[in-house]
Amino acid sequence: MKVSKVVTRRRMLWTLLGLAVLFGSLVVRLAYVQLSQGEKLSAKAEDSWRRNIPFTAKRGEILDREGVALAYNISSPTIFAIPVQVKNKEQTAQQLAPLLGMTEEKLVKLLTQRKSSVKLTPGGRKITMELAASIRDLQLPGIVVAEDNKRYYPYGDLAAHILGFTGIDNQGITGVETVYDKLLQGIAGNISYLSDAGGRLMPGSSEKYAEPQDGLSLQLTIDKQIQSIMERELDQAMVKYQAQGSWAIAMNPKNGEILAMASRPGYEPGQYKEYEAAIYNRNLPIWMTYEPGSTFKIITLAAALQEGKVNLQNDHFFDPGFIEVGGAKLRCWKKGGHGSQTFLQVVENSCNPGFVALGQRLGKDSLFKYIRDFGFGTKTGIDLNGESNGILFKPSQVGPVELATTAFGQGVSVTPIQQIAAVSAAINGGKLYKPHVAKAWINPDTGEKVSEVEPELVRQVISEETSKEVRAALESVVAKGTGRPAFIDGYRVGGKTGTAQKVINGRYSPTEHIVSFVGFAPADDPQIVVYTAVDNPKGIQFGGVVAAPIVQNILEDSLHYLKVPERSDQLPKTYKYGETPIVTVPDLTGATVQDIYEDLNMNFNLARSGSGNTVVNQAPKAGARVERGSTIRIYMGAAED
Repeated sequence: MKVSKVVTRRRMLWTLLGLAVLFGSLVVRLAYVQLSQGEKLSAKAEDSWRRNIPFTAKRGEILDREGVALAYNISSPTIFAIPVQVKNKEQTAQQLAPLLGMTEEKLVKLLTQRKSSVKLTPGGRKITMELAASIRDLQLPGIVVAEDNKRYYPYGDLAAHILGFTGIDNQGITGVETVYDKLLQGIAGNISYLSDAGGRLMPGSSEKYAEPQDGLSLQLTIDKQIQSIMERELDQAMVKYQAQGSWAIAMNPKNGEILAMASRPGYEPGQYKEYEAAIYNRNLPIWMTYEPGSTFKIITLAAALQEGKVNLQNDHFFDPGFIEVGGAKLRCWKKGGHGSQTFLQVVENSCNPGFVALGQRLGKDSLFKYIRDFGFGTKTGIDLNGESNGILFKPSQVGPVELATTAFGQGVSVTPIQQIAAVSAAINGGKLYKPHVAKAWINPDTGEKVSEVEPELVRQVISEETSKEVRAALESVVAKGTGRPAFIDGYRVGGKTGTAQKVINGRYSPTEHIVSFVGFAPADDPQIVVYTAVDNPKGIQFGGVVAAPIVQNILEDSLHYLKVPERSDQLPKTYKYGETPIVTVPDLTGATVQDIYEDLNMNFNLARSGSGNTVVNQAPKAGARVERGSTIRIYMGAAED
């Protein structure tokens, strides 16, 4: 059938209209894409072309409370390769191999990878500045020396379990390095460039540098000097007693700030791979759980005083050496007992039967309420990883025997950090604070504080008046009782001993003990409290013999360092057979030998120098405190001298 010209023209017209509509749609779409979506699509395209070489941000420093750097960064560059830009891979590998300590074969394999950039690991990662300079001097195409750094701990193993350490990528692994990892890390920077699919630099493009944002510096509550004193004493204890372990904590009882914390065996954070994981993963002052022994009696004492169940001066208790409870005979540490004594003497003598009597007066509900209120059975929430809960009897498990043993620190399991936090509450006016090691965050560029960590009061446990009675009783323990080895002449010191059998395979060991002591000073206004424990010391296993002298040394050196003034109003120490009393040197200048010899004969020996009948000088000077029987050198001359 023949198609007419009219039909043909009509079809051509519709075809043209269709093509016009199609072309118009394409133009509109192209205009929309170009004008409305152009920037977005260009950015997407650029992202697909862009390659980045990372520049690690400087990790924030970790400082002690006085601003001393305990952890900081040292420059340690990393070598990258851009494979498509490496012109001669075999020759490049041959030049780099001896410098990086890698085989040529390994390097060639890395240089031929189909990636935009490759780290030349392991030899090219975190290298020295000198080696980085040598590689730059080679000017090898496609080889980039990228800025990087690694963590440095200038004081070796000092405060290792607090600081922790970082991994190869500067990520926190343990300690505050991991607890505060995000704030310490900062934000990484990079060098970016545009390349084609093969990784070749695109013509006309240039590199862009995004500067890294350094991490904040963390100021700790830790005092380097007190930390050093503590670790010195633990090291000496480990050698002297050949112990399985030891640990200690020093805290400001008024706000929960940890001044020092250490445990042995220790390790060096910068060399952590050389140690067993159990050593660096276990921060014993917060991880270790064990029966506390007599240091726990402080809690029973505080509860009994708060509830008005005892008058320490007027109430008496007779100790025959044991007490029978629920068919069990619970013994005192002193064979034959202490006989008749006031309850203050019960505390001084750390008499187990006497504390059983206090527990019975309180009853299980009241005693365990105070135990929980003092923070036992739950984590303190200290800002360190690996803290344990400790273990308390369930109320349904507490019978007469469990109540009795708990009252003197047996049958419950606690951590050292719980112990020191609870004792701090007992002596600071009754306030339980959350322990913490972070003090402030500091801008690394300006040195200004970004934020500060405020003390966190958990609860009021006992009254100020009760706390005052606890302090006085514990001062008496150090002056007259089992804590006398912690006595410091010139300072008022309070404290309590602890000796507990270790539980091994579900049974009490007859030969292995954890011995401990907690002490604080000044006793009437505590500035520092120290707790220490020694695990299975060889020889005599008593807290007063082993642990109390450790706390004495830590307290005495720390009090001098903190410039806490000495005083003369301390309770006089009661000396027992074999102990040498401390006496005060009198002023002898101006006196004649005849005047002084008879009085000094009981307390001192005289050594004379010079001629004449009158004392013109002396050593030690008047007012010095020395052991009875010490020698005083007197310098003789004429009266007018």
